Amino acid sequence: MSSAPDKITLPGAAAQAELEVPGLADLTHSWLSAIGEDPQREGLQRTPHRVAKAWAYMTEGYGQTLADVVGEGVFAAEGSEMVIVKDIEFYSMCEHHMLPFYGRAHVAYIPDGKILGLSKFARIVDLYSRRLQVQERITTQVAEAVEELLQPKGVAVLMEGVHLCMAMRGVQKQNSSTTTSAMRGLFRTDPRTRAEFMSAVQGTLRSR
Repeated sequence: MSSAPDKITLPGAAAQAELEVPGLADLTHSWLSAIGEDPQREGLQRTPHRVAKAWAYMTEGYGQTLADVVGEGVFAAEGSEMVIVKDIEFYSMCEHHMLPFYGRAHVAYIPDGKILGLSKFARIVDLYSRRLQVQERITTQVAEAVEELLQPKGVAVLMEGVHLCMAMRGVQKQNSSTTTSAMRGLFRTDPRTRAEFMSAVQGTLRSR
């Protein structure tokens, strides 16, 4: 699998409604003071704890494994036709500026004796998105995860994202987007297979 930060212990989504990243509330309090704010004013008194809870959720991927999110979602099955799951929404935090980026992922595979429950594709995308990331790495990790689980004849992942580090700072280009792809097996070696996938998802790209 692609290199990524070491796993840290954080609970799953069900337990995180009242949980905070340890120490983050105090750090946020100091950060508010550093930018010239008054952490004691009415609108900010609970902000450090809200931030700590929000980051517990936005980084829950560190505390989960592929086995955790897939469970018993792999099934034996006949068939070798392409399966495509489109428009999986994702949200992540850029590891360079710690600003959000978000968009949609499209995942396809060609089965070879095993299939994956459809909801698991969304869970896999969330697993790798909910941590400090770059879009290129998420794309590769999702493809490698599907390949590891199913050993299919091919895997394709296409992700399109809008990065706030480009929109609200730096070059400030509000209408730009970034598209990344990872192709494995037949999607890499067979132009017709790749073209079928691209044709199926093309209408969704930048359509919303």
